[in-house]
Amino acid sequence: MRPPGSAIDALLEGRHADPFSLLGLHRGPAGTFARALVPGAEEVEAFTLGGASLGELERIDERGLFEGVVEGDPQPVKYRARGHGAEWWATDPYSFGPVLGPVDDLLMGEGTHFRLHDKLGAHLIEHEGAEGVHFAVWAPNAQRVAVVGDWNDWDGRRHAMRHRQDVGVWEIFVPDIRSGRHYKFEIVGGDGQLQPLKADPYAFAAELRPATASIVTGPPHHEFQDAAHREAWSKVDPRRVPVSIYEVHPGSWDRDENGWFLPWDHLADRLIPYAVEMGFTHIEFLPVSEHPYDPSWGYQTTGLYAPSARFGDHEGFARFVDGAHRAGVGVILDWVPAHFPTDAFGLARFDGTALYEHEDPRLGFHPDWNTAIYNFGRREVASFLVNNALFWAERYHVDGLRVDAVASMLYRDYSRRAGEWIPNQEGGRENWEAVRFLQQVNREVYGRHPGVFTVAEESTAWPGVTAPTHEGGLGFGFKWNMGWMHDTLQYFSKEPVHRRYHHNELTFGLTYAWSENYVLPLSHDEVVHGKGSLLNKMAGDDWQKFANLRALYAMMWGYPGKKLLFMGQEFAQRREWSEARALDWELRASAAHEGVRKLVRDLNRAYRDRPALHARDCEPEGFEWLVVDDAANSVFAWLRKAPDSPPVAVIANLTPVARAPYRVPLPHSGRWREIVNSDAHDYWGSGCGNMGGVEAKDGAAWVTLPPLATIMLEYEG
Repeated sequence: MRPPGSAIDALLEGRHADPFSLLGLHRGPAGTFARALVPGAEEVEAFTLGGASLGELERIDERGLFEGVVEGDPQPVKYRARGHGAEWWATDPYSFGPVLGPVDDLLMGEGTHFRLHDKLGAHLIEHEGAEGVHFAVWAPNAQRVAVVGDWNDWDGRRHAMRHRQDVGVWEIFVPDIRSGRHYKFEIVGGDGQLQPLKADPYAFAAELRPATASIVTGPPHHEFQDAAHREAWSKVDPRRVPVSIYEVHPGSWDRDENGWFLPWDHLADRLIPYAVEMGFTHIEFLPVSEHPYDPSWGYQTTGLYAPSARFGDHEGFARFVDGAHRAGVGVILDWVPAHFPTDAFGLARFDGTALYEHEDPRLGFHPDWNTAIYNFGRREVASFLVNNALFWAERYHVDGLRVDAVASMLYRDYSRRAGEWIPNQEGGRENWEAVRFLQQVNREVYGRHPGVFTVAEESTAWPGVTAPTHEGGLGFGFKWNMGWMHDTLQYFSKEPVHRRYHHNELTFGLTYAWSENYVLPLSHDEVVHGKGSLLNKMAGDDWQKFANLRALYAMMWGYPGKKLLFMGQEFAQRREWSEARALDWELRASAAHEGVRKLVRDLNRAYRDRPALHARDCEPEGFEWLVVDDAANSVFAWLRKAPDSPPVAVIANLTPVARAPYRVPLPHSGRWREIVNSDAHDYWGSGCGNMGGVEAKDGAAWVTLPPLATIMLEYEG
């Protein structure tokens, strides 16, 4: 029976909510009935996918609507169309059945579907005898959703989608298209208003900004050769192995001769050997997922599943990670589940409602960054983010995720004044939905990907950030030690003559050093927005600035906790970092700058080679104070220890006065070899030292302490 004219008009005008009920092949009283929308055609004949004719259809509307009885049962068909002197073939997407099944619906409804990135988005598949792309998107409050792209002239009437009402997902299989197609979703909200075209939340690739379309692509063709690397990390406790992280913004570590971003392969050729030479165990990238605005550094991401087009395609990123692994270097990604930008093409009011965010700005808007806050209590939103964490570990073999802005997630009143936030059900400020979400992320990442670890950037004293979830903790592997960073940089900014009054700024951190599993971060956040470079934070004249920085690094590498240093600081970049230019690599021609770089290289080697310096980074038995109260001389000394390993004494003299001899308590009599001296000539220091080592007896040794320097002494027996 022919539908009423109003339904036909709605279909042809792109307003019909259920085009599958009208288009395609259906059983009828007279046999199988076909109806097809083929704009521009004057004649249409139906064929099986194998090429057998099923009969011609009659044009019933000049806008391109054809219908008629065809031979055989309902099945996928293709049409030969003729019109205006042209002939073409088109396979009918409305003659195919759904791709998603009831199990998908069940798991999506429960929020326990951990393969959403295989189901939602755009996927190259073979379906019912045809090759094409399956599109699926979650938009539960939409009246109508269509996929539009460069194969259908961005015409929302051509590929309106099937609504799976139980879970709010819309899907369609579009035959005969392959990789490289650009697309978005056209969404009519529940109020009948057409929304701005939306990029695919699950897109694996996107256009280079300022363009914003998603791009159909399959999984990387690259075959990873990193099984040994992944197997090795799956068998160790990362708290008890060396972890020294080189934090990198991929867009400004270096640039090509034209000032453009290096593609992943070129970055691999330069960055991986450099990280190996410098002795770092991991490269941590600021967010590499797609983002529209360069100065956001990637922290305002609009494509959580897509490596940014700035650096080439996703194949290049896969090759980079694999190459790093085969060179013995892990790759960590900064991951941003705390908030998202409100660009019209992104997640904001995705289906005309506050779908991914909260409707109330007191819950759903972040005043610091003018961004939206995810609704962590909504199962589908939490699943979207949990799946994304698993995706990077599975698809690209990343070794870890550093989760940005965790504190902003944990507190409902974060950066808000009274009256600008809504208490939880108990009247408190804790965001328990975010807590449960973070626990779920960590449970799934650790449970499904042994060897992958997570790191929290959490700037408060929230208890149990790195405690297991079954003990009520958040379940992270590590937490950035923001207190250590703040106190240490504040201390080193003081003129040495005043440091005796700030002695506790360096000792206080040891009162809580084992309350969590810590990473010591000298990160990008400390060298931007007018803060200056690390070198220029140091007190004193130019020589003293370099000496202070070298002393700080040597202290840091001898201090309990894993290490993180932002790019450029390893050679004492003078200028504040800017994402708009490459690092000042020409500074390496200076002996002073190259000296700092050599020191960081040697510190990494000492740290990696000596279990005393890394195997008990997160446990109190790996640390013992030797000199804690010499504020008058600004001297600090401690012992680093590990089972079955020679201990290492770390001694810092943070005034420009050499102290010789200086009595340092040491637990073992015999030779203690000087393995690090930040004042060595090779590092552009004064060359003051201990001639290779000292002899300890009666519980102490007389040691020469170079000016503004840190030394390390390893027990030889």
